[in-house]
Amino acid sequence: MDKMKQPDNLSARPRMVCALAGALTLALALPLYTSSAQTPKKKTANTTQSAKKAGTSAKSGSKSSKSKSASKSTGKTGKRRKYASKPTAQSIRLSSAFVASANLRPMAQQLAATRSAAAYAGVQNYAAAHPGEGAAAAYLALGHAYAQDHRPSDAAAMFRRAGAAGKALDDYADYLGAQASLQANRPADAYTLLDHFADRHPDSIFAATAPILLANAYLQSGDPQGAIRTLKPLADAPVGTKADFRYVLGHAYQLSGNAAAASEIYRKLYSQLPLSSEAQQSRSQLQAMGQPLTAGERKSHADQLFNAKRYTEAGDEYHEIAKNSSGLSTADLNALKIYEAVCDLKLKHLSRRDVEHLPDTGDDTAALKFYMLAEISRTENDASGHDAIINDMVKRFPSSRWLEEALYSGGNMYLLKHNSQQAIFHYTTLVTLFPRSTYAPSAHWRAAWMNYRLRNYSEAARLMDEQIERYGGGIEIPSALYWRGRIYEDEEHNFGQAANYYRALSATFTNYYYAILARQRLAVIGNKDKVDPAPVLASVHPTDIPDLSPELPEDDIHLIKARLLANASLNEFIGPEIAASPDSPEWGALAQAQIYVSFGEFTRALQSMKHSGLPYFALPIDQVPNIYWQLLFPKPYWADLVTDSQRNGVDPYLVASLVRQESEFNAGVVSHANAYGLMQLIPSTGKAAAKKSGIKHFTTNDLLNPAINLQLGTLNLKQVLDRFGGQAEYALAAYNAGDVPIRQWLSSNDYKDIPEFVESIPYTETREYVQAILRNREMYRALYPIR
Repeated sequence: MDKMKQPDNLSARPRMVCALAGALTLALALPLYTSSAQTPKKKTANTTQSAKKAGTSAKSGSKSSKSKSASKSTGKTGKRRKYASKPTAQSIRLSSAFVASANLRPMAQQLAATRSAAAYAGVQNYAAAHPGEGAAAAYLALGHAYAQDHRPSDAAAMFRRAGAAGKALDDYADYLGAQASLQANRPADAYTLLDHFADRHPDSIFAATAPILLANAYLQSGDPQGAIRTLKPLADAPVGTKADFRYVLGHAYQLSGNAAAASEIYRKLYSQLPLSSEAQQSRSQLQAMGQPLTAGERKSHADQLFNAKRYTEAGDEYHEIAKNSSGLSTADLNALKIYEAVCDLKLKHLSRRDVEHLPDTGDDTAALKFYMLAEISRTENDASGHDAIINDMVKRFPSSRWLEEALYSGGNMYLLKHNSQQAIFHYTTLVTLFPRSTYAPSAHWRAAWMNYRLRNYSEAARLMDEQIERYGGGIEIPSALYWRGRIYEDEEHNFGQAANYYRALSATFTNYYYAILARQRLAVIGNKDKVDPAPVLASVHPTDIPDLSPELPEDDIHLIKARLLANASLNEFIGPEIAASPDSPEWGALAQAQIYVSFGEFTRALQSMKHSGLPYFALPIDQVPNIYWQLLFPKPYWADLVTDSQRNGVDPYLVASLVRQESEFNAGVVSHANAYGLMQLIPSTGKAAAKKSGIKHFTTNDLLNPAINLQLGTLNLKQVLDRFGGQAEYALAAYNAGDVPIRQWLSSNDYKDIPEFVESIPYTETREYVQAILRNREMYRALYPIR
């Protein structure tokens, strides 16, 4: 079945990964790094003084040129707020450059996408015909493209021409030009571009990192002392916490002969920033210096790799520590074997026999061994063996984090098996023993829902009210409000209280899936039998309405620069440039999305809005400016979408919502499951639909053509709907998880209604997928009525 991802577990949130501390008794303490002050040379002192200005923040020095927002909102919506600011010389210059290079954008974006000879020639011709800022932007686009094509000398030349032609983006010309010069092995050229960088470009997003690039130039030219003089004064600034800063400083000390200082920096970098590429480089340098890492340091590093789910690397590290076991106790070696084994378990490379042959310990690693045996029992479908292990763990390790993991995993197993009693036992035990667990809200809700499915309505009602009171900010609250309302309505016949729950749900989670259902129930029961709200509803707090404005601070230099960067196709810098404005939390997502849409990047615009963290769906439609909704629910390919939907008798709003969920309107996406294009069709499904549609000479790449994908995708969706009697909820679940699981879930035939089926979907991904598409269908319907 067509889908981007087959769900492989039930977790409503990522599984809690526990630090693998415990038995290993190796020393982990590291001395703090200090060094004596050195007097810099005069030229370097000036450079360092500039760097100090940048070291505190990438935004420093820019307050005078930032626009200040003056709130003129009426009420709570903020829709009439205006940004009051006066144009500055810099903002005027940037705006002029933006206008001068406006026609460059399509050519520059094409160059960035293809880097073909014709695209290079087109931008070259534009530069020749548009002297000044237009040429400067074009040369930046060319330099960026040459850098992407690993032609650093050509890139450096283009960046120099950009700096000579205009001033609007001269910090980009200097910084990217210095990068290219270093890649071309011309550090002397980089000195000039980076000297006094923060003084010349105080508002630049590169002001904080320019000293790192300058230090690299010193190292490349064989002057480690110059690198130390550049970086050492910034060691306590925010930039000094970055992995690249620390590595370059450590390397400078190493090359200068100060092995002790270098070692200290490398060790701290390795332990504190283990996921960085510089961590592995630090380890290599320590080995080259004859100062290898201690077992404790490597163990701490491996633990953090495990926490980041990088199990292969963590397992290799545990294995290497054990192999070089000089000085390790038997307890340490036993612990390392168990830690290595759990990595193999996560990678599905572990058998029961492997676990049974692991050493027996008397500490938390013993619980870890039991956890692995429980997981293998689950894989082997050995429920009785699994339960015996869990019972033993409850008696022997009642506070172990591995019991916490095993209980949640076991509850999920029984949820899949439709064994509600055992699922309730596991989830309830988890909540009882680990009330502050990351899993507690999810486990508590699942226990409540299993009781509902068993028709233990009184216990379900108690747990649902407890869920609302205890886990007020949790993602399960809309579900708890709706289903507690349903119990009031269907079982207790307390229609007034049911209405109170529905109204609280509708008001607090206005555009959520369950809020839509709540309004449907309110329409059924009406306004009769009004009663005072239940005390538990006092725990339901309305969302604070953010100050969302359709206006942007047009004179903010970072906003103008971001737009100018789009003209030059330097797209990866748009977000960081906007984020450099101190006011950007108020308007940054909107600005970034609008810039992306301006050159047809609907997917990136949608992602920008999604990742903003703003509570759009908790707010009524009329309390969010329309531009936000248009960006959140875009309409690319709309004419084809509507035509193909209507031809196949499918709701266009359903199709639009499915496309939004599957591909975010990225017509060229290919998923890891080999699904293609807008509607994520796998090749075999596309081929069958093409044959039915009379399309000859079909190839898989045709699925990346949005028109063909929509034509075949809507036909396929119609077929899925027909297989499930036209019921959208069943069809969507099948679209995501496949037909077979859905028919298995339906075979019990014990769902009171469709919403109960949806909440009972055991795959979290599929359940949320169905709910999201149905919610978004209503949003599209409200925003874009088809006449």
